[in-house]
Amino acid sequence: MLQGRLREILRLLMAADAPVTSSVIAANLKVTSRTVRNDIKELQDILAQQGAVVHSVRGSGYQLHIQNEQKFRGLLQDVFQQNKGLPVFPEERISYLMKRLLLTEHYLKLDSLAEELFISKSTLQTDLKEVKKRLLPYDIVLETRPNYGFKLRGDEVRMRYCMAEYIVDERETEIDYLNEKADILPKEEIAAIRSVIMKKVNNVQIPLSNLGLNNLIIHIAIACKRIRTGNYVSLFPEDMENILLQKEYKAAQTIVEELESELSVTFPESETAYIAIHLLGTKRMTQSQNGDTEYTGFIDQETSKLAASIIETVEEELTLGIMHDQELRMGLALHLKPAVNRNRYGMNLRNPMLSAIKENYPLAFEAGIIAGVVIKDKTGIEIHENEIGYLALHFGAAIERRKTESPPKRCIIVCASGAGSAQLLREKLRSHFGKRLDILGTAEYYSLDQISYESVDFVVSTIPIKRELPVPVLKVNTILGGNDFAKIESKLDGEKEPDSRYIKKELVFLYQNLQSKEDVIRFLGQKAVEHGFAEDGIIDSIFEREAISPTCFGNLVAIPHPLIPQTESTFWVVCTLKKPIDWENKRVQFVCLLCVEKENKADLQSMYKLLGSILDDPAAVSQLLKSRTYKEFSEIFRKKTIR
Repeated sequence: MLQGRLREILRLLMAADAPVTSSVIAANLKVTSRTVRNDIKELQDILAQQGAVVHSVRGSGYQLHIQNEQKFRGLLQDVFQQNKGLPVFPEERISYLMKRLLLTEHYLKLDSLAEELFISKSTLQTDLKEVKKRLLPYDIVLETRPNYGFKLRGDEVRMRYCMAEYIVDERETEIDYLNEKADILPKEEIAAIRSVIMKKVNNVQIPLSNLGLNNLIIHIAIACKRIRTGNYVSLFPEDMENILLQKEYKAAQTIVEELESELSVTFPESETAYIAIHLLGTKRMTQSQNGDTEYTGFIDQETSKLAASIIETVEEELTLGIMHDQELRMGLALHLKPAVNRNRYGMNLRNPMLSAIKENYPLAFEAGIIAGVVIKDKTGIEIHENEIGYLALHFGAAIERRKTESPPKRCIIVCASGAGSAQLLREKLRSHFGKRLDILGTAEYYSLDQISYESVDFVVSTIPIKRELPVPVLKVNTILGGNDFAKIESKLDGEKEPDSRYIKKELVFLYQNLQSKEDVIRFLGQKAVEHGFAEDGIIDSIFEREAISPTCFGNLVAIPHPLIPQTESTFWVVCTLKKPIDWENKRVQFVCLLCVEKENKADLQSMYKLLGSILDDPAAVSQLLKSRTYKEFSEIFRKKTIR
């Protein structure tokens, strides 16, 4: 019923809690605003029969209104569970082309491939430029032969890692889902590989996580496919020598013996070593029921020191309060050994959660980036972005543990309606916030000058307080309602008004005509330098950080920042663009250069939470892009903070 762009427009409108402009929709879909308007008309006709309508709000954009929830829910079930068929969007086409090229042994011709995709040759050539960029990290090239066409050429090990990344759908890392797909091998052969691994790995006691197990199945399936077409891996002699001494090689031999019988495939020694590499990279220690002492035999001194060095560096840079978190120290140490093995042999462990980790846990992801830098410094081994995502999970868990340990905030209540209403307000606050809020007592307006505020974090008042107090004042209704709870929640999370803290009027640049990611980074970095907030080296540090993992998060937003803090204070340099630009395969029109104070001692979680709330809200981004004055711009952030 809803195909291609219409499905994507519906998804964007559903995600927004305010009108979204046609220009924002057009930027996300890489089409013109006129095309969007035509698509909206078509969408209107379909939704009219399905219990919903798209309202056009003059000067603001389009907004979805659901009139019959039951009918609309039925539509959603049909729309988002249907098979996609041929790719429609550029991103879908590029994924299709990657799979097509990686799975074919013969040459492909431009004309026949364009016909297959129902696109022009010029569109296909544009898509192939992007394909070449994605192949670059694997040193794989698109080899062209006159009158024959083109096919991929590269090192066999790198080719297989690329296949694991692009052929297998993200969902296929879920347990048992692999059996249902036959892109690499028939499903009965996939099931046979799983069965052999489960039996043999259990026998030699090499525990695997579910994700590790499925990654191993993927790589063995790819190995079988490639061996059958005469494509074999070759390893450096010193690597072979080292692998042959590992117990994982013996385990790989037992797996290979049975696979050769089950699948009629002959594995030479180098292919057995290739499987051993994956066993080295996917094994993990399982949590013992007897406490941490059980771990000591599994963690060598070198790995323990590396984990300690990572935690110390992350704490110095981000001040997360995690130095004494023993669970983090142990979990990180257990993760590091196989992680370093994976990256030593260029093995790229798939991470289907990477985008979600970057978007939902940006502070933890930055901790993962720092961990990667420390590992490279100590071992010389470059850590892949997927691996950084897994490291970030350990820090995310530590941050959440820290939240539960935070002491309660303390407040006093000012109420002019008498003791009864003050008592009601106090009990309502206690009931809602529990141990997170310590109510020290109530006070009359006239006695505010006689109170010592040293142990008070903020005042909750049902009346306006015009005099200046040394702590924030939250004005609420006597019968709490509306956004009263949200105001108090923001104080419990440590949030402050961003206008005076992070956003500086002289560092906000609206509606700029910049053409590329590089232009934007240089522009914002130079503005920070010109206004005396940063030194020249900041621009190089931003590019260094960007090279590790792109800072574009979808929803037209990018948040670049230096690899190492460079400034004396924490602030943002912001720009919006006249037209979206390409930022590592994502469209970007709102850019916030995040500069964090050197030797920072402040809690940055509230700042990241505020940035995250913008990141997740297409309507807020739409409003920011429409802003033409600093006042309009800062008002949007103010509303996000007090909501």
